[in-house]
Amino acid sequence: MKYQLTAPEKFNISVNLPASKSISNRALVINALSGSKMMPDNMSDCDDTEVILKALHDMPPVIDIRAAGTAMRFMTAYLAVTPGGHVLTGTQRMKQRPIKALVDALRYIGADISYEGEPGYPPLGIRGRKLDGGRLEIQGNISSQYISALLMIGPVLTNGLELKLCGEIVSRPYIDLTLCMMKDFGADVDWIGVDTIKVKPKPYEPKPFFVENDWSAASYWYEMLVLGKSDESEITLTGLTDGSRQGDSAIKYLFSMLGVRTMFKTRERGVPTTVTLKLVETKPPRLDYDFVNQPDMVQTMVVCCVLADIPFRFTGLSSLKIKETDRVEALKTEMRKLGYVVRETGIGELSWDGERCEPYKDIVVNTYEDHRMAMAFAPASIVFRGLKIDNPQVVRKSYPHFWDDLKSAGFAVEEID
Repeated sequence: MKYQLTAPEKFNISVNLPASKSISNRALVINALSGSKMMPDNMSDCDDTEVILKALHDMPPVIDIRAAGTAMRFMTAYLAVTPGGHVLTGTQRMKQRPIKALVDALRYIGADISYEGEPGYPPLGIRGRKLDGGRLEIQGNISSQYISALLMIGPVLTNGLELKLCGEIVSRPYIDLTLCMMKDFGADVDWIGVDTIKVKPKPYEPKPFFVENDWSAASYWYEMLVLGKSDESEITLTGLTDGSRQGDSAIKYLFSMLGVRTMFKTRERGVPTTVTLKLVETKPPRLDYDFVNQPDMVQTMVVCCVLADIPFRFTGLSSLKIKETDRVEALKTEMRKLGYVVRETGIGELSWDGERCEPYKDIVVNTYEDHRMAMAFAPASIVFRGLKIDNPQVVRKSYPHFWDDLKSAGFAVEEID
C-alpha cells in the first residue's frame, strides 16, 4: 500500500500530539520493577509501547516484540532480573540488529541469557533470577538504550550498579531522561563522575506518573512550517513541556535557526502546555550541527534543509546505522529520488553542498520499515506535489494518528496500490 500526498497552501491547525514513546517505555519498565498496581497516565498508544505493555501483562513463554528496538533492549534487562524462562524475539530486521554488548554486560553481572539463533543477535533465551550487580564497564558510543536498560534494573540488584561509560558518550539526554525517571520512582542514582553512574540498591517506590507529549513528533510540524514558507501559517501543538527532559526538545532551538518561533502559552517548568509555531525569519546560509544527542532528528533536518536549499554538515550520526534501518544509506538513496545528492563525508557524517541530480519522474519514497523515514519525507509533498510514501502504516511505531493529523491540516492523503 502507498499514500499519495498533496499539501495545502498554508496551515492553521491545532494538533494533539501523541504521548512520548521514550518516556512511556521507560515508565512501563520502571513501574513494573516497582511492583506498582497503578498504570502511568497518558501512555503512548504506539506499537512500540503496546508490545511492552502486552509483554509485561501476559509474560508468555515466547515474547514477540516485533520491530520495537526499545522493547528488545529494555525487556532483555527486565527479564534477566524477573523469575521465569522466556524467549525474546522480533521481526526479521530485529534479528539483524546487534544486542551483544547488552547481553555481554548482563552476563558479566550473572544473567542467564543464550542466543537462540545467530550469536550476537536476537532471538534470546532468558532465565530470570536475582542478580548481584556491582561494577560494570560498557562503551558509551553504543545505543543509549543498552545503557538505560542496565540502569533501570540497578535498584533491584543486590549490590546496586556502578556503570562506567568508556569513550564518547552518545545520546546523553536519553540517559539523563532515564536517571530522572528512576528518581521519580524513588531510586538513588546519579552521575559520580564525567563518565560513571552509580545506582544504589534502594528499591523503587510505586508512584503515580504522567507521560508528557512527544517532542520528536512535534519536529515534523516544524518541518512543514519551514517548507510551507507562509507567514500566514500557524500551528498549535498540545501537551508539550518547557524544560522537557526529552532530548528531542532541542528541536525548538534547531528550528529557531531556520526561522521558526516557538511560543509557550505558559512557562511553568514541568507542566504540559500549548505551543504555537510561527515562521518569522529568513533561512540561514548553511547549518552545521552535531546530532550526537538527537540522532532521531537527523532525517527531519536532512529533508528540511535540502528542500529549503540550506547546505549543511551534520555529525554525530554513527548510531543511525543500527536503527530500524541504516538511516544514513536510506537518506542518501531517497534524497536522490528527489534530485539531491547527500554525501557521507566521514564516519558518522552527512553533508549537502547544493549538489543536485535528475529527480525521478514518479517519486515513491521507500520507508524501509522505519517510521521516521515516512514522517520526515511526508512534508516533502509541500515541494513535490503527489509524492508517494510506501508502507505508510509504519508510523504506528511512534505516531499512530500521523496521517489523520495531516488530513486535518488540509493534506490530501490518497491510498493507492
